[in-house]
Amino acid sequence: MTTETDSRPRAAKGPIRNAMDHPLFTYRLVIATVGVLVFIGLLMVISSSQVIGAVQMDDPYYFGKRQIFFAGLGLIGGLGLSMLPENAVRGLARPALLLGIVLLVLTLTPLGVQIAGNRNWLAFGADWTQFQPSEFAKVALIVWGADDLSRRRKQLTDLRQWLPYVGITFTLVGLVVFQKDQGTAMIMAAIVMLIMVAAGAPWRLLAVIAAGVAGLGALMVALQPNRMGRIWAFLNPDLDPLGLNMQARRGIYALASGGWFGQGLGASRQKWGLLSEAHTDYIFAIIGEELGAVGALTVIALFAVLAFAGIRIARRSTSVFSRLIAIGVVTWFSVQAFANIAVAVRLFPVMGVTLPMVSYGGSSLMANLFAAGLLAGCARREPQAVKHLASRKRKPRARTIVRTH
Repeated sequence: MTTETDSRPRAAKGPIRNAMDHPLFTYRLVIATVGVLVFIGLLMVISSSQVIGAVQMDDPYYFGKRQIFFAGLGLIGGLGLSMLPENAVRGLARPALLLGIVLLVLTLTPLGVQIAGNRNWLAFGADWTQFQPSEFAKVALIVWGADDLSRRRKQLTDLRQWLPYVGITFTLVGLVVFQKDQGTAMIMAAIVMLIMVAAGAPWRLLAVIAAGVAGLGALMVALQPNRMGRIWAFLNPDLDPLGLNMQARRGIYALASGGWFGQGLGASRQKWGLLSEAHTDYIFAIIGEELGAVGALTVIALFAVLAFAGIRIARRSTSVFSRLIAIGVVTWFSVQAFANIAVAVRLFPVMGVTLPMVSYGGSSLMANLFAAGLLAGCARREPQAVKHLASRKRKPRARTIVRTH
């Protein structure tokens, strides 16, 4: 009796598959995607803010220069976080949570600054000290939540063990609600819910929390006339075209006028005082106007790639802490990007949330880059990545032998 062996050659892997099999592929993917998004954001902030910068600050590049400065700080901080070992990141969890709560409470004191109806800013004197604590509270929410739930993962089968996490995280969300920042509160609630799903929370608990969040959201809208006006304007597109519906209509005009390839970088018409918040909430509309559908779809694709990278990290990680960090960060970026873009294309009423890593805003950009650094750090701690990095450190350096005669 003879046995036959299959002598057929195995199919060669393509370049894409070879790249994806590299131990540091996900890490490099996160770094590259975030880098491209930040680069696009800097270009578009410089372009979309020139008019308002010249009018308000007598410097067309005022907002662009500030954004570059904060991008530099955020990249330094994000890179530092990506290099930290897991124990060091865990050590930041409780101090970050405590600091986040204190800063959010301070916005309700005389130190708080109200802008566009939301009291969600702090200022300690000079203009450059003004920042938005809720953006950094999102980072604290993710790091502390991942640390707490991963430490108590074996006790989470008991429903009562979820109460400390739910109570503390929704305290942060509640403080943002008191700031009247409904959009940010909804993003934070989504982060909490998705982390709970990833940690194995019972569906009955999730259902109760979802119902409570929906009820609170409806109450906030009903009690605030400006938010009720946004809902009413969204449901009636032809209502008050020069008032409640002006911003949404101008955003659609900007997107529609861009065509496939856009009017050209810097050639937007809507940024000339027609579309308010052109460099913040409605920067996606300016992207569509100046870079066309190709530019807009590229931005959407980049967020899709970042979501893929985060899910891949969560699936490949053997650490519950890293898995929950990845889920929290990818939820933040994906949900907020979707909400911002949906508002720009008039699928949602105006929510007042920025496009992560693209819109103008020092606090949001720095917090985004800190979170991206945490995500990249999780990628570096994937089992195969750890082995690869360890083997590179152990590899002996080549010696140069000089012979003398």
